[in-house]
Amino acid sequence: MRSTFSQLYYINRAKVKTDGTTAVMCRITIDGKNTALTTDIYCRPEDWNAKKGEISIARDNNRLIDLRKRIDTLYDEQLRENGVITPEILKNIITEKTKKPTTLLQMGEWERERLRIRANELNKVNTYRQSKSLQAHLQEYLHSLGKKDIPLTDIDEAFGQGYKVHLVKGKNLGPAQANHCLIWLNRLLWLGVDMEILRCNPIENVEYEKKIQTRHRFVNREDFKKLLSTPMADDRMEMFRHWFIFSSLTGLAYVDARGFYPHHIGKTADGRRYIRINRQKTKVESFIPLHPIAEQILDMYNTTDDENPVFPLPTLNSAWSDIHEIGFAIGRTENLSAHMARHTFGTMLVSEGICLESIAKMMGHSSVKSTQVYAKITDDNISRDMDRLQKRREAKGLTTSDTTAEHNKALLQKKLDRPKELLREDPRLAVKKVGRPKKNLLYHIPKD
Repeated sequence: MRSTFSQLYYINRAKVKTDGTTAVMCRITIDGKNTALTTDIYCRPEDWNAKKGEISIARDNNRLIDLRKRIDTLYDEQLRENGVITPEILKNIITEKTKKPTTLLQMGEWERERLRIRANELNKVNTYRQSKSLQAHLQEYLHSLGKKDIPLTDIDEAFGQGYKVHLVKGKNLGPAQANHCLIWLNRLLWLGVDMEILRCNPIENVEYEKKIQTRHRFVNREDFKKLLSTPMADDRMEMFRHWFIFSSLTGLAYVDARGFYPHHIGKTADGRRYIRINRQKTKVESFIPLHPIAEQILDMYNTTDDENPVFPLPTLNSAWSDIHEIGFAIGRTENLSAHMARHTFGTMLVSEGICLESIAKMMGHSSVKSTQVYAKITDDNISRDMDRLQKRREAKGLTTSDTTAEHNKALLQKKLDRPKELLREDPRLAVKKVGRPKKNLLYHIPKD
């Protein structure tokens, strides 16, 4: 029989430290018996919401949410393994599990465990998987210093600078990879600050590597035509080919395509279909009129059962190899990635002269600045815009030299007419030369 279990978070307003903060306490109740423990989280009394048991500071409140989830998980595990649990037993388990790590690698493993739990909840393992290599780089650097681990309190700015040199010079990592490693180190040290192990982040002033300006990779017209005309032998690969073409014509990211259901499809008065969906990344609505080829692909998949998505796409982790294989099948030398379909959509729209505001609406960008990146991809836009301007001039019967000459003549005439206009407005501005100037002319305005 499952026992009754609850958590209650509160603060003691009578016990405020000299810095103005007080500890957040947790009362655990199981079958009418309770015990209290400290959470090692502190906040100002005015930042505490007693009704909701929340902190108005997002950073501290996220730690509180993680602790609440961790206690729920430990309770379920203990009840499943032993069949019985008491508040004191759970408190001892929590105290042992939440023991503060005091060294760098311990903090890294503690954070990786938290990421693992979160990855299982969200079914997204990219961040957790990446943390393995980031932790390995730290461990390798410590071994190069002849250390198995290092206390957080012994880390200084020189340690951060040395780690940066190790990544760039020793490991020959690019700016993006080196910055990811530095971000991970900063993350662990900021956790030490949150746990009050450190007073401040000792490597806060270590600068990141300057990133090289990268251009979005996209599928050019020739490769896109090959993609349209090259069917795949395997049904799974053919489904991915259909999705990639569909995404290249709609701009849907992979995560949005997995959440694309029949109710997101609408129809205009003239019978043309469109997609109206909120992007998961920006929460901004996208409005996408469907291309005829996209409509043909849509008819091949689920457009009626709203309990299932339109495309039966697996997670990206299990799909990336199949998408790479499609690139090889059409003869691409570069790897084909899922997000290249979205970049292809944005690039094609810019190449066709669609205004950036319309592209931003279709792609669900929260700012036109994100859309302007695609305008930089196509070098043809510059020559196309100049040709359009030249055609306008030719339509008016003017050449470039004629336009420039007329413009300069108009400016000269305007400068010559300016003193006459001022004199007509006020005759008192008539001037007389006084004396014989040596270098500059001296003017005298006569009195009334």
